[in-house]
Amino acid sequence: MPCLDVASPFFTFDQLHNFPALTPPARLAVIGDPISHSKSPQMHNPALQACGIDAQYVRVQVPVGKVKEAFALFAAQGFLGVNITIPHKFEALDAVDVVDPLARQLGAVNTLAIRDGRLFGYNTDGPGFLRSVKEAFGVEVKDLRVLILGAGGGAGRAVAVQSVLAGCRHLLLANRTESKLSPLMAELRSLTQDAVDLQTCTLEHAAIASHLSEIDLIVNATSVGMKVEDAPLLPASSLESRHLVYDMVYRASGPTDLIQQATAAGARHADGMCLLLHQGAISFEHWFGGSAPLEAMRQGLLAAARSS
Repeated sequence: MPCLDVASPFFTFDQLHNFPALTPPARLAVIGDPISHSKSPQMHNPALQACGIDAQYVRVQVPVGKVKEAFALFAAQGFLGVNITIPHKFEALDAVDVVDPLARQLGAVNTLAIRDGRLFGYNTDGPGFLRSVKEAFGVEVKDLRVLILGAGGGAGRAVAVQSVLAGCRHLLLANRTESKLSPLMAELRSLTQDAVDLQTCTLEHAAIASHLSEIDLIVNATSVGMKVEDAPLLPASSLESRHLVYDMVYRASGPTDLIQQATAAGARHADGMCLLLHQGAISFEHWFGGSAPLEAMRQGLLAAARSS
């Protein structure tokens, strides 16, 4: 098989109408707006090579409102699947022919599988979260008391629903506007039948600090931390060494403030790269069946991180 650049170029939406011939042929993609920063190709192309699959994975920038059309064009060009990232996960939910029940529950589609011209939508963020927590911390979400910072957003909602489905003991949802959590809380209560202790609070430091003694796993599902100048999410010195810190943000320029706080407290931690790896592996399994070559994918991501 010809060697390919694992980073791969990115293409525009207009190019989908007559996609350029590549060697190996492009058969998988990630879409978003923007998308040029995505490290998914550096993870999936080594996986394709490790499995001897004559295909490559590329980036395609798709504008808002064009997801359904893009999916049809991918199918016409012989693509096997697509990953979907911000801001298209909700639009993708309405652009597929068949929605997996878990994706319906999580309220978003981030993985498309194209089979015999039909579009199947999945969500790998929730299951990827469970796998990555198990790998990073050696425990199951069901055995933890979980705090989700930014539970009102798409990522936070997915983690909240997945945590409840997994049977976590206690779930605290924190959001800038607490009242916006009411619909999610109603949905979670319908899923748990009062089997999980559900609470809410604001993102104010004092509100969060008052609950941390009852929390094992802290999940940042906000975008805070992507910029170096972002204000801290947690009050200073509020973390303890027993806490597990999971920052869904990954910043190539260095650890986020939350990860730095965890390090200073001696707390175990993981960042968004861990989630990217495991949700990507589950996507690969939807496309090809069997187990994904996780170590090839991990090494690809590590190499990408070193070169950033």
